[in-house]
Amino acid sequence: MKNTLSIIKKFLISNIVIALAVSMLAGCGKKDESEKLNIIDDNYRNYYEIYVHSFYDSNEDGIGDLNGVTQKLDYLKDLGINGIWLMPIMPSPTYHKYDVVDYMDIDSEYGTMEDFDKLVEECHKRGINIIIDMVMNHSSSQNEWFVKACDYLRTLKEGEEPDKNVCPYVSYYNFSKEKKNEAWYSVEGTDWYYEGVFWSEMPDLNLEDDNLRKEFETISDFWIEHGVDGYRMDAAMHYEDDDQGATLEIMNWIYNYCLSKKSDFYMVSEVWANKATIAAFYKSMTPSMFNFAAAGAEGTIEKAARGQLSADGLVNAMIDYQTTYSASNPDYIDAPFITNHDQVRVANNLNCDAGDMKMAAGILMTMSGSTFIYYGEEIGMKSQGKDDPNKRLPMNWSYTDPTGVCDVPEGADNDVEQSFEAVDAQLGDEMSLLNYYKRALKLRNMNPEIARGTITREDDLCSDSYAAIKKTWTRDDETGTTVTSAVIILYNTSDEAVVVDLTADEYKELTIAGYLTLDDVSISIENGQVTMPPQSICVFR
Repeated sequence: MKNTLSIIKKFLISNIVIALAVSMLAGCGKKDESEKLNIIDDNYRNYYEIYVHSFYDSNEDGIGDLNGVTQKLDYLKDLGINGIWLMPIMPSPTYHKYDVVDYMDIDSEYGTMEDFDKLVEECHKRGINIIIDMVMNHSSSQNEWFVKACDYLRTLKEGEEPDKNVCPYVSYYNFSKEKKNEAWYSVEGTDWYYEGVFWSEMPDLNLEDDNLRKEFETISDFWIEHGVDGYRMDAAMHYEDDDQGATLEIMNWIYNYCLSKKSDFYMVSEVWANKATIAAFYKSMTPSMFNFAAAGAEGTIEKAARGQLSADGLVNAMIDYQTTYSASNPDYIDAPFITNHDQVRVANNLNCDAGDMKMAAGILMTMSGSTFIYYGEEIGMKSQGKDDPNKRLPMNWSYTDPTGVCDVPEGADNDVEQSFEAVDAQLGDEMSLLNYYKRALKLRNMNPEIARGTITREDDLCSDSYAAIKKTWTRDDETGTTVTSAVIILYNTSDEAVVVDLTADEYKELTIAGYLTLDDVSISIENGQVTMPPQSICVFR
C-alpha cells in the first residue's frame, strides 16, 4: 500500500512540475527572482471596464449588480488588474445609464450605497483602485434639476425672462426662445427650447454656471467620501461644443477640485477624436485621455496585430504619441485600450483569429500609461452588429453552469454565437486567450518601466518585421536617491520567426526579463542571437 501511495505521489508531483514548466515557458520566461511582481501604488494602473448590468448577477434576478462585481474581484486580481472602471451606476431610466436622475445614489437595479461601500472596501483590500463614470455633459430629463427648471419656465408670463435668483435650476441648462438647430427641443407648455445634443432626454448642462459647479463639487465630495479613487469623464470634449478653451477650463476646474480633496485623485477623459485633438485637450492639465488613435479597427494596435502596420510603424507610433501628448502636458499618463463599450469588439475586428487577438493584447500590455481592458475582451467575446446593447452582452463565465450569468440588456440579441470558450474552460487551458492576458499582465506588473518609462527607439533592432524600443524610468527611491532603470521591448509582429542579432556592445549583456509567445515556444539568447517566434514580444534588461 505504501509503495502504491508513493508511486501516486511521485506521479502527481511530476505532473505538477510539468504543468508549471509549460506555464513558465509559454509566458514570462524562466522562473527566477526576476518574476516577482513589482506593482507600484500610483496612478499607472491596469484598468478593467465593467458594465455592471452584464457582469455578474449575485441575486439571480438576471441583472448584474455591485455585489456581483465584489464576488469577482479575486478573478480580476488574479488576472493582473489593479483598477476597475464602473460604467454609470447612478439612478437612470435607460439600460446604459448615461442619463443620470440622481448623482448621489446607486441605481436600485445594481444595489445600494452599502453595497457600493462594501465593493470599495474589498477593492482596496486587494490593492484595486475604483473609478466611476461621471456624466457631467448632460443629465436625464427626469433629473429634479431639469424638471424644476421646466416647471418654472411654465410659470413665466408673456415676455418675462427667467431669473435664476428665483429658480437657480434654470441656469443649469441651456434654454432659448430660438430653436437654434435640430439638437434643440421644445419645453412642453412653453415657447422655450432646450439643448440636447445627444438625445432629447439628455438635456445639456451649462457647466459655466457657478451654482451648478457647486452641485458637482458637492457630488464629488460625496463620492470621494465613499472611497472612489477617480472619475472617467464621459463626453468631455462636448462640455462647450463651440468653445474648446471653455471646455479645457471646465476639465481643469473639476480635476483640481477633486485633487484638493484627494491628493492622488485620477481622472481619465473621453475625447473621441484624432491625435491632434487629444493633444489639445491635454492642455487642460488633467492626467489622462483615452488614446483613440490607438484603438478600434483602424487604430494602431489592431492594425499592427493583423499585419497592416509593420513593427517599425508600431514603435514609431508609440514614440509619436509620447512626443505629441507630452508637448501639451509633460505629466500626462496615456490611456491606451483596444476597444470599449461604444465600439465593435476586437474579436469581430480581428475575425476571431486567436493569434492576432493575442498579439493585440501583447501590444496593449507593453504600451505606456494606464491600460484599459473592456470586460470579456480577455476571453474573446464578440459583439453583434452596431447597436449599443449588442456591445454589452453578458459576460461568459460558463456555458455549463448558469450561476451569475446575466440576462442580455434591453434591446440586445439573445442568439449571439461566441467563438471562444467561457472563463471556466479557458482558465484550464494554458494556451487560451485568457491565460495569455494573464501572462501579459504579469509581464507588465513585473516590469514597471513598461508603463512609466520614457520611450526611445532602438534603431539597430528595427526592421519591417521586427522593431525595438527602450523604456527608461527615472525616479527617487525611498531614501531620496535618484534611480534609473530601463527595459528593451522587442516586437515581432510578422507571421514568421525572425532572428535578431544582439552581439553589439550595448546589447551583449542583456538578459531576458520575460516574453509573450502564442504557444509554448520559449525565447532564449543563443550565441548573441535571439530567435523571435511569429507574433511574439520579448522584454530584456
